[in-house]
Amino acid sequence: MRAAVITALTGPADVRVTDMPEPAAAHGRVRIDVHHAAVVFPDVLQTRGEYQLRPELPFTPGWEVAGVVREDAGVFRAGDRVAAMPVVGGFAEVVSVDPEMVFPLPDSVPTDRGAAIPLNHLTAHFALHRRARLLTGETVLVHGAAGGLGSAACQLAAAHGARVLAVVSSAAKAEVARAAGAHEVLPVEGFLEAARELTSGAGVDVVIDPVGGDRFTDSLRSLATEGRVVVLGFAGRQIPTVKVNRLLLTNTSVLGAASEEFWQTRPGYVGQQWRELLPLIESGAVDPPISAVHPLDDVAAVLRAVDERQAAGRLVLRLPAGHP
Repeated sequence: MRAAVITALTGPADVRVTDMPEPAAAHGRVRIDVHHAAVVFPDVLQTRGEYQLRPELPFTPGWEVAGVVREDAGVFRAGDRVAAMPVVGGFAEVVSVDPEMVFPLPDSVPTDRGAAIPLNHLTAHFALHRRARLLTGETVLVHGAAGGLGSAACQLAAAHGARVLAVVSSAAKAEVARAAGAHEVLPVEGFLEAARELTSGAGVDVVIDPVGGDRFTDSLRSLATEGRVVVLGFAGRQIPTVKVNRLLLTNTSVLGAASEEFWQTRPGYVGQQWRELLPLIESGAVDPPISAVHPLDDVAAVLRAVDERQAAGRLVLRLPAGHP
């Protein structure tokens, strides 16, 4: 099979596509013929050894895929259309996945979009509902709102009846955020003042922050009483610190949302999440914005584009064995 391989932790430029042996059939695993694989920021981090999961070299990256089950395995039957989270190994024509991380994909959803749903939408669902305990009618401010995780948070918050304020860095990304359900779009520079104005000075109830960095203090300042900042990552490459006296004086909270770590300790929870998402997937309320679909041979350039935050929307790889 053809697969992308990381042979050195030197960044996206050195990821290569080569011939590899297919993963063998194994009890308790689901083999999937991959049609599309979506690219996420953790894939980029793994090219430099900066993610907490560090497989032995060489290895194939790839968190998210969609395709067809190859042979009967557990509750899955050969030919079933599925989305899945292999965590590693997805940038290949065939991948072997823990059945806990394999999900039925409705016939109405093409595999390029199906591949771009699992990690970001399940993580956004976890952040909004399990961690922030989002209520209908609350106001949610989303950083990086045109990225995979940000756009997923916009879609799910809007679907839950929240008012969504999206923070973006360009006009093109503003359009992606609006298409994802954002009611208002705010520039990175001055988002605090804009959020205060749009809430008549009251502040926002929830901040979804996958970026971190310099804007974090203003995220705290943007909160209403009993507001919550949910930390999902540090795409801005800087880990901020919190002066906890601010939390005390304003009755606000900072919450972590590490979905993968939670899934590992709660068997069955991720499947429950997918079942809750399915009506939204089928209705089109969950619909990841696809910026472009590239052949697998373009993997290094696609990883670099994600690394440099060039894309407005998701980037997806088309596998040689997959559909056009």
